[in-house]
Amino acid sequence: MTRPGPTTSDTATAPPAPAKPLASSGRSWLDVRNLSLLGVLAALIAVGGITKPDQFLDTGNLQLVLTQASVIGVVTVGMTFVITSGGIDLSVGAIVALASVWATTVATQEYGFAGVLFTAVLVGTACGLVNGVLIAYGRLVPFIATLAMLAAARGLALQITEGRTQLVTVDAVLDLGLPDAYVLGIPPLVLVFAVVTVVGWLLLNRTTFGRRTVAVGGNAEAARLAGIDVRRQRLHLYLLSGLCCGIAAFLLIVLSGSGQNTNGNLYELDAIAAAIIGGTLLTGGRGTVVGSVLGVLVFTTITNIFALNNLQSDVQQIAKGAIIVVAVLVQRRTAHDD
Repeated sequence: MTRPGPTTSDTATAPPAPAKPLASSGRSWLDVRNLSLLGVLAALIAVGGITKPDQFLDTGNLQLVLTQASVIGVVTVGMTFVITSGGIDLSVGAIVALASVWATTVATQEYGFAGVLFTAVLVGTACGLVNGVLIAYGRLVPFIATLAMLAAARGLALQITEGRTQLVTVDAVLDLGLPDAYVLGIPPLVLVFAVVTVVGWLLLNRTTFGRRTVAVGGNAEAARLAGIDVRRQRLHLYLLSGLCCGIAAFLLIVLSGSGQNTNGNLYELDAIAAAIIGGTLLTGGRGTVVGSVLGVLVFTTITNIFALNNLQSDVQQIAKGAIIVVAVLVQRRTAHDD
């Protein structure tokens, strides 16, 4: 006796096969990108080890690479949040310069370590507040508002220093850059960078603030209709970016032992580039702190290898530009596939 086949009604009521969640495909894409960046970083380390084995693999040089990455890395963490929300901040380098020179004036240094640290963080956060108010409540385009801050902060930094370098005389600040201050061979600046990275990752991936940031970047109008105060969220994001600039300014003061109006030159381009190659979408709606940090390490390692091999800086910039173009093209292709 033959078994009857399915009837029309049975076929009509059969449940469809479950679809793969969209979020999982995006997460796997980020994992693949992070693994790719780790591969690139490993390849660069191999190149450095082959071309200059005695110098590149020296413990002091590796500590230097991580220390240099710490300053721009802290800025990049803040930039990652801004770009994820669909914004941009062209003023981060100028804010670092202004915060560093304001914190190293003679009047500020009279208050010692606390005065230098507090001033750097306060100036950075204040600049972020101005950016946030202009963009969120003044409804200025982020490009224009932060470009204006770039010009104003650079001009004010030049006015404060009168074109001169301001040397740090506070021993407690200078001592942080000495080997005696290292913790298990790790410079204090690197530890600060690690803490900022962990806090940034938790904030973006494990809090309501992070989910709101992604929502605003994905579709600001839909986020508003869902009950998110988009203007307040944007204000907080630029405050966060300014805070990171203030912390980076203090780290730069420790690293260089001075404050200069030229500090933070092109930091905005390096931070944006690192975030992009790390997997943060320039159009907003997707961001990764881990990817951004890996992007910073890739660029810092490239700079170090070029310096050790006495290669021209223009070749270095060309290499960075090529990496950025490739990263954006891969981004667009992957976004289209999603």
